[in-house]
Amino acid sequence: METADFMPDEAVISGIRKDIERYEAQRASAVRRVRWRVPLFVGLALVAVVLIAWLFNTVADPNEQWLSTPHVFLYVLGLAASILLYFQARRPAARLQQSFRQTLLPMIFGFVRDMRYQHGGRPNSFDRLPREAVGSFNRQSFDDVISGRYEDFPFELYEAELREGSGKGSTRAFRGVIVAFEAIEPFPGILVATRRTNAVIGFFRGIFASKMQQLSSGVAELDAAYGFRSDNVEAARPLVTGRLARALQWLGETWPDDPARVALNGGDGFLLLPQTKNFFELPDISVPLDYGKHVAPMISDMGALLATAALVRKIGAKDEAGRAGPEQDQQS
Repeated sequence: METADFMPDEAVISGIRKDIERYEAQRASAVRRVRWRVPLFVGLALVAVVLIAWLFNTVADPNEQWLSTPHVFLYVLGLAASILLYFQARRPAARLQQSFRQTLLPMIFGFVRDMRYQHGGRPNSFDRLPREAVGSFNRQSFDDVISGRYEDFPFELYEAELREGSGKGSTRAFRGVIVAFEAIEPFPGILVATRRTNAVIGFFRGIFASKMQQLSSGVAELDAAYGFRSDNVEAARPLVTGRLARALQWLGETWPDDPARVALNGGDGFLLLPQTKNFFELPDISVPLDYGKHVAPMISDMGALLATAALVRKIGAKDEAGRAGPEQDQQS
């Protein structure tokens, strides 16, 4: 599909521009509030730290230095308080942007029926995502979550970050966009295709415990790049050597930065696109919002994500020839 296929008509765009004008008036007010709130809130925190440090130094033992343990603790506490107050000072801007996004997204994504949007909530489909597709993690966070119907199938699209460990020693298992969709034909088991990297070596140790078996697509370059695993090898083999292999080759051309992952789990399909980009973020409150620069790219990004999911969804479809793949579907 072309980008123009997803763009709203002139009447809708006119309405969007009017909403942007109203947002701009509120944005200007929020900018003025933030400009005095940030230095005031952070300044008060710093003044409080200096005064308390001076008091400590006045009543403390003369041999105690400014860099002694109580002082260092105070400085760390003051820094943490300054950071918290900084975000508190920016709350009017954050609330305005989130409120406007809740109004804007349903309007610009007119090709999504029955659309629902939430920010930071746990996606309904996440618990059905095969853990073999992302590896081990013990922390997860979600940003924008959008669900609805595209073409003839329901979907849930969300931005997620999954990490293993805690603090600075944690490692990232996945960060990007996950699109969950209803499979055309349920797969009798679990099938995953993930990139072969050193980051998932720890996960491979658990392959036998989870009763997942490896498969080969028969395409040397693809098998060198991807690992295919399933708990139902007989059902998985025709897909791995056919539609799934072609889909991954096509995805490699469409999303070349960081290879996509695909997972099937019964009636659920999952497309995982590793990305650092925040697809639906508005520009900083200090930047005027422009339809062409900021809103139109959101529409084309959302259209591309759902069109890609629609093509990947056809991996499990049955047809007489058994040859249809994303390349042919795209051309049609």
